[in-house]
Amino acid sequence: MKHAILFVVAAATAAAQAPPAGNPVPDMQAIAQGLGVNCQYCHVAARGSGAPEPKKDIARQMIAMTGDLNAKIQEITGKPATEATRIQCVTCHRGVPIPKQLTEIIFRTLNEGGAAAAVAQYRELRNQFYGRQSYDFGEETLLTVAQQVTQRKPDDAIALLKLNLEFYPKSSRGLSALAFAYTRKLDDASAIATLEKALELDPDNGVVKGQIEQLKSYQRRK
Repeated sequence: MKHAILFVVAAATAAAQAPPAGNPVPDMQAIAQGLGVNCQYCHVAARGSGAPEPKKDIARQMIAMTGDLNAKIQEITGKPATEATRIQCVTCHRGVPIPKQLTEIIFRTLNEGGAAAAVAQYRELRNQFYGRQSYDFGEETLLTVAQQVTQRKPDDAIALLKLNLEFYPKSSRGLSALAFAYTRKLDDASAIATLEKALELDPDNGVVKGQIEQLKSYQRRK
């Protein structure tokens, strides 16, 4: 009888610890890889200490949210689980703990720390993450940030656009954007020289030709 009671208690304990049906045990290694972290990122307290672990609590909620979204995808598409596209941690995080867009990161640093800090941060992130899926290092990223600040902070825009041209030296768009930033500083000579480089790369670009003529005409009138 005693052994039977122990067996029942053990079975009940195992059932309480097991995950609910349809809610599989999360793959911790995949989660860590998806966020580009190790176990200690969430598991910060000593085992059994009862100390708070806020990141672990967030992770639990995110895991539950991911499960809900995957169920919704199946419901909306009508596809079985084996065919429906599954959302995983890496889908959004792509190897970084806080999945912000690179444009957002650089723009914030530019506003808070200035152009030099933004340039340094971009170089650091590119050195660390280039070739991985974490951030978009295409030329659009710095072009987008620079174009947002050209009117009010042309020097900051020029710093970012020159950085972009280091990696995309044959971009006529990058040169045109740089020329426009020069005009915001009333530096028409630099703008013309830059546009002429853009025209060498894209000789059929009528817009660039028109901008060069307009700036030269303005210089003659002065």
